[in-house]
Amino acid sequence: MTYQEVMDYMYSQLPMFHRIGSSAYKANLDTALYMDDYFGFPHKGYKTIHVAGTNGKGSVSHMLASILQTAGYKTGLFTSPHLQDFRERVKVNGVMISKEEVIDFISQHKPMFDKVNPSFFEMNSALAFYYFSKNKVDVAIIEVGMGGRLDSTNIIMPVLSIITNIGMDHTEFLGETLGKIASEKAGIIKKHVPVVIGEYHPDTLPIFQDFAKRSEADILLADETYQIRHLSVNSNGQSFNVYKDDQNVYENLRLDLAGLYQQKNINTALTAVDQLQKIGFSITRQQLFDALSNVMDKTGLQGRWQTIGNNPLIICDTGHNTEGIAWVVQQIKTIPFNQLHMVIGFVKDKDISSILTLLPRNGRYYFTNADIPRALKAEELKNLASSFDLHGESYPRVKEALAAAKANALKEDFIFVGGSTFVVAEVF
Repeated sequence: MTYQEVMDYMYSQLPMFHRIGSSAYKANLDTALYMDDYFGFPHKGYKTIHVAGTNGKGSVSHMLASILQTAGYKTGLFTSPHLQDFRERVKVNGVMISKEEVIDFISQHKPMFDKVNPSFFEMNSALAFYYFSKNKVDVAIIEVGMGGRLDSTNIIMPVLSIITNIGMDHTEFLGETLGKIASEKAGIIKKHVPVVIGEYHPDTLPIFQDFAKRSEADILLADETYQIRHLSVNSNGQSFNVYKDDQNVYENLRLDLAGLYQQKNINTALTAVDQLQKIGFSITRQQLFDALSNVMDKTGLQGRWQTIGNNPLIICDTGHNTEGIAWVVQQIKTIPFNQLHMVIGFVKDKDISSILTLLPRNGRYYFTNADIPRALKAEELKNLASSFDLHGESYPRVKEALAAAKANALKEDFIFVGGSTFVVAEVF
């Protein structure tokens, strides 16, 4: 098989939630467990860190990967979705899996896949676990695909679990309340394995505490461990003073990710580092500073409040639910510009009305849709947005929408691109 044939096989014959939505969701771990046995339980050969959450799990995963790589550990990183190339999902020390490795894995084990019919994500998880074992990584950071309890990554026994936060996303699968969603994500908490909670809510904290108690797992609350004081932000990143017990323990800590929401994520990552040091990982202060100032270079992370053009300034962000968009809107308010141009598209299963209530009324909108079945059509979005006093034109392709925004924008204007990971992906 060629690489393109492998991709066609994975995309067309196997359900892929990120592309088609609910029909790809499996409410059990049977297939994941079967494949785990088939491959000889590869994840048992290295340490793992399991990361769940509604928002921020990708950023936290990349921060920790950068830190562990810089500290000298051979580090696997499994994340989703990808922006440009499927291989972004599986990396060792920031280097994507090769096309040849993907081809060999699918070709060699295709008879088994045809037999058990795994979902796209189940196959993707199996590939990551196998590849990390083959490459003899010291540690792998495993990002949950969706939820936690029934996610196909939840067959691992990590040394540390992390839940970044809880928000109202994927409610058709995870539940209609914060409490129900928290219960699904708390399903990654394992016996005697410490868990870091990035942010909590009065409705979610008792659930995390109950799961941790029953699992005899230490629970670490990032919000009560560190206090982040923001110093500055620009297109190249931001700086913080980080306090612990009223002491400035990380003065002028620089992060090369410019999104204001990273203040929450860095808090979570630092709390996780404390716990990793407790269980034997050697991470120096200098390594930490170096790693966080070079997350993008060391891991290849893209799409988080990323500048992709100047004169006019063009920034994209993969925030795609109510909480993520709220942060985006807050940061847009900090940008000086003459006219705001919003290139926006969403997938159909989000709470789009709640998101539209947050978006700036003073923007000129370019409604669009990514080229996936799950996308809300641009014309439908335009019609819905008009009832929220958001006005503009619709474009059936993301690149057409961005081209129109560029054509209309002056040098002093600001173009934002986002609403969906897949909109940002097509820009790249």
